[in-house]
Amino acid sequence: MGKKVPITEEQRRLSYAKYYDQDMAPVPSDKLALLETPMDPAKALNIHDRNRLFDEGYMDVETGYCVMEDGSGYIANHTKMPGVTVDMFDWWFAWHGLGDLRYTIWDPEDHYGACSMNLAQGRSLKLSLKEKYWGTTHLITEDIGGGPDELYACFKKPSEMGFDEEKIGTKACGTIVTANSGIRRDPGASAEVMCHFVRETENGIELRSRFWLGWHIIGGKPVKILPDEEMTSLIKPKMLLAHNMKEFTNLARLLPQIYPEQKDNWD
Repeated sequence: MGKKVPITEEQRRLSYAKYYDQDMAPVPSDKLALLETPMDPAKALNIHDRNRLFDEGYMDVETGYCVMEDGSGYIANHTKMPGVTVDMFDWWFAWHGLGDLRYTIWDPEDHYGACSMNLAQGRSLKLSLKEKYWGTTHLITEDIGGGPDELYACFKKPSEMGFDEEKIGTKACGTIVTANSGIRRDPGASAEVMCHFVRETENGIELRSRFWLGWHIIGGKPVKILPDEEMTSLIKPKMLLAHNMKEFTNLARLLPQIYPEQKDNWD
């Protein structure tokens, strides 16, 4: 088990602090093996074709990483979440930005904290779970593999990110959590588009995550932020995939435990 990030005595007294003390859920060995070799870029989902996620079945590669021909990075990660519902997943993104420890218990070894810049919106009892985080920006401190860094994530309505919103809430897709994000000290060089695409299964949900490094979506259209002459270092998508595997494997176990206890705690 890795060393955990420090928390305060005040945080220790919070009702959900017990989850900080749990060991991290282990990432399956077959997934860890996929980190050894990058995938074929020809099998990556081009950001312009992101609505193919609504298609039935699976793509050739659901978990992998690579550098694309245009120099941008790509990550795909498939996570099974038995016992988790679509509402639980939306609730998590509405809830965890309301206090640093909420983010830390997601991955106590790497997550130092996160805070929404729109706390009143997140705490509003008049909004749906999705509306609580749509249009919010979270300021995050976490270690993706190169030491703690300050990040930002600007969460958007899926339609604003160019997704076919009419298909959300159908058999094809339960919800999409999507954002433009990056590192605060170097937002241009670290720009990325994050997409967590959720489908219901017989015993819960499955999460099909995608990250496109070097891009933002502006006005519903992909805009390449990375200059054409620059190439993403292969270590960046590899580290991000390893981190994504770790945090979402742990969240798959955490959500069925914490949701019944904390689902009405918007303080």
